[in-house]
Amino acid sequence: MKHIVAFILFTLFNNLVFSSDWPEWGGNGYNNMASSDKGIPSVMEPGKRKKGSEEIDLSTTKNVKWAAKIGSQSYGTPTIADGKILIGTNNESPRDAQHEGDRGIIMCFDEKKGDFLWQLVIPKLGAGKVSDWEYLGVCSSPLIHEGRAYFISNRCKVVCIDMEGMANGNDGPYKDEEKFMATGGKTFKPGKKDGDIIWLYDMREELGVFPHNIASSSPKIVDGKLVVSTSNGVDWSHLNVPAPQAPCLILLDLKTGELIGEEASKIGESTMHCNWSSPMVAKVGDKSSIFFGGGDGYLYSFDPNAKEDDEGFLVLPENWKVDGNLPEYRVDKDGKKIKYATFEGPSEFISSPVFYKGHVVTLIGQDPEHGEGVGRMISVEAKSGKVAWDYTEIERGISTVSIADDLVYAADYRGRVHCVDFKTGKKQWVYDTKSHIWGSTLVADGKVFIGNEDGEVVILKHGRELKEIGIVEFSAPVYASPIVANGVLYVASQTHLYAFKEPAK
Repeated sequence: MKHIVAFILFTLFNNLVFSSDWPEWGGNGYNNMASSDKGIPSVMEPGKRKKGSEEIDLSTTKNVKWAAKIGSQSYGTPTIADGKILIGTNNESPRDAQHEGDRGIIMCFDEKKGDFLWQLVIPKLGAGKVSDWEYLGVCSSPLIHEGRAYFISNRCKVVCIDMEGMANGNDGPYKDEEKFMATGGKTFKPGKKDGDIIWLYDMREELGVFPHNIASSSPKIVDGKLVVSTSNGVDWSHLNVPAPQAPCLILLDLKTGELIGEEASKIGESTMHCNWSSPMVAKVGDKSSIFFGGGDGYLYSFDPNAKEDDEGFLVLPENWKVDGNLPEYRVDKDGKKIKYATFEGPSEFISSPVFYKGHVVTLIGQDPEHGEGVGRMISVEAKSGKVAWDYTEIERGISTVSIADDLVYAADYRGRVHCVDFKTGKKQWVYDTKSHIWGSTLVADGKVFIGNEDGEVVILKHGRELKEIGIVEFSAPVYASPIVANGVLYVASQTHLYAFKEPAK
């Protein structure tokens, strides 16, 4: 009887969709963009700006609880826990006159009222587009855990910060925030509206990593350890990986930031462009596993218990790997290697893997600058690495899937949302938003939400029959993914963060 109860509880836990806070990318360790919250509005009006101001006039909105100005470009999805919201952006709407010009920014807002609380200012690398693209800001979605937050900065550093900022003093062993935030020889004294760094891990300095365009992805926690993608990639030529031996996935001590493990599967040697995918962690049986979509186009499963190799490095054992590409994406019928970044060629993983009912679901894609091309979505048995099904009617995409009630929702860069049966991989329907999609689908309250480059958030009915509920038009593109926390829908356009909630009756 005990075994039966344990099995039932395990099954329920592994198949839950989560409500309440949204403390990390994907909402929980499984990366599934789904919520069980109810009362999410399907009718919304983002409103207009006040004359001569970037502030939203709430009298022109509908079902908007509050709206906050962020930067001019925002790609990371907000995360929410303990009454606070974190989001990455740039410095084109400066909150502090001491910091002028292009910077990476992590902003913290009050969850209930949208009030600005504090920010962490991060200078640019000075490498230009090759490693820290202008005005992209911070693309990583912070992970919030026990009063701390963890993210990857635009300088390719893993940063642990205090959720209270400097308001409660300069906590932790790190005391050089003044030096960290300063640039151009200018002096700067942190105040109560600034971020408080607990520790830093510099992946460029410590590992020799070469980030391509921007250091991105979001960390996860596995068995009390932080697992991080390094954004190791190619140089300006797009042909050479400057650091092929550098790890593309690492483990850090959660409290100190010390390196305690790294992949040794030679992902860097075969990376086509960059390692931007965020990892995912899940229990498979009674053991934790790390799942990672590599820049080489392979989906990996790693054991988080690092083992010392012959050279003394702490290495993550590889459980299995699966090629996300079909053979014909890599080699043509004459046996010739197909060139990367062509329509019919191979792709890497940018989409994050999602765990659902003992399977891992994800899709291949490329940098949006490469345009459209052939894609593939796969469902893989988490324990064995066996491909259960693949779906090739989708083009390549960078979006993470959402799964609810055995329906998979996946968006491709071309702008289409695909609904696929989780058990069989069979298409149920396809909806064309007619605009490029960067973000991910969200399933909540019987609805599917997706933003696009035209600044629209399309709302579809969750189910096996296609039905459009509505389209909400924003004044700027929506590259980030909609999320739900504590009964509120959050949408980040490039310029504003909105909290949508129907007023209490």
